[in-house]
Amino acid sequence: MKEGDSAILQMAAAYRDLFVNRGAYTVQSQRPDAHGRYNYFRPRGEQCLSLEVLRQHLEGAITVALYAIDPRTQSSRWLAVDADYGTALKDLLRLRHAMKQDGLEPALEHSRRGGHLWVFGSEPLPARQWRLYGLNLAVRLKIPVKQGKTDGIEIFPRQDELREDEFGNAIRGPLGVHRRTNRRYWFYDAAKTITEQMEYLRTLERLTPATLLKLTEGLDIPEQFRPKPEVVLPPPNPGRREFRILEYLHSRLLRRGRDYRTQCPSCARKGEDKNGTRLAVLIADPRTYRCWAGCTKEEIRAAVGCPIQQRRAG
Repeated sequence: MKEGDSAILQMAAAYRDLFVNRGAYTVQSQRPDAHGRYNYFRPRGEQCLSLEVLRQHLEGAITVALYAIDPRTQSSRWLAVDADYGTALKDLLRLRHAMKQDGLEPALEHSRRGGHLWVFGSEPLPARQWRLYGLNLAVRLKIPVKQGKTDGIEIFPRQDELREDEFGNAIRGPLGVHRRTNRRYWFYDAAKTITEQMEYLRTLERLTPATLLKLTEGLDIPEQFRPKPEVVLPPPNPGRREFRILEYLHSRLLRRGRDYRTQCPSCARKGEDKNGTRLAVLIADPRTYRCWAGCTKEEIRAAVGCPIQQRRAG
C-alpha cells in the first residue's frame, strides 16, 4: 500500500471496529505443509490482535483469521457466510437478495474457491441471534448448510456461546493476501484498493439489535443444527481392551467446541505441529480422533507406542 503510516493505522482502526471480536487470532502459514496446505496457527507469546498486526494484514505481510465470538459477552460484530463449492456464488447471491429484502445491506467478498457474505451489526450482537437468522434463512431458501463432509455454506458464528477458555471457529480476515495464491480477494461492490474497499465497508448500513430481534422473533435453531446429546460411553469391558488416545497423550489439551485439540504425536515425530493443535479428540468419545494435517490412525497409534494390531489371515 502507498498510503502513509498514519492513514494505514487509521484504516487498521476502522478494520478493527468492523471485524474484531476478541484479542485472540490465528495467522496463516507462509509456507505449505507436506500436503500443500497453508494452515492457520495461533502465534506464540503475544496473543492480542493489535493495530500493528492489522496493519501487517492490510499490507499483505501476514494473513490473519478472526474469531467470531467474544466469550465474555457471547456476541459478535458480524454474521459471515462462507461458501466454497460448485454453486457457491449462486447460493450467496440468493442469500444476499433475501437479506436485502429483509432490510439488510450485506457485503459480498470473493474468495479462493467461492465467496463470503458479511452483515455487520451496529454493535456486537448475540451469537445465538445471528445464528437464528442465518440458519433459518438458509432453510427457507433451501440452501445446503455444511455438516460433516457434505457441501454447503458455513455460517459464522458457528456456536451459540463459548466458555472463556474456548476459541470457537475463525474465518479468514477480509482484504488480506491468501498465502496459497498470493492474491487479495476483494468485495465486489467497490474499487480494488484498500482505501476504496474500507470506505465502501464504512458506509454500509449496520443491523441494529431491535431489527435483529424482530427478524428472529419466534424462531428456534432448526433441529438438524442443534447440538447432539452428549454420548454416554458404556462402562469398560474388562474382557476387551479399547484404545482411548487420551491415555497416551502428554501434551497440553485445549478445548475447542466438541473437541480437545493437542499436538499430533505423528506430526511431532516429523518435527511438525509446534503449536500443538493438529490432533482433534472428540470430548464425548475419546475413541474418535483425527489429525488435521492428514496423519493416518496407523501413524498416530505407532507414534504413541500402541500400534494397531494387524488381523491374521486364515
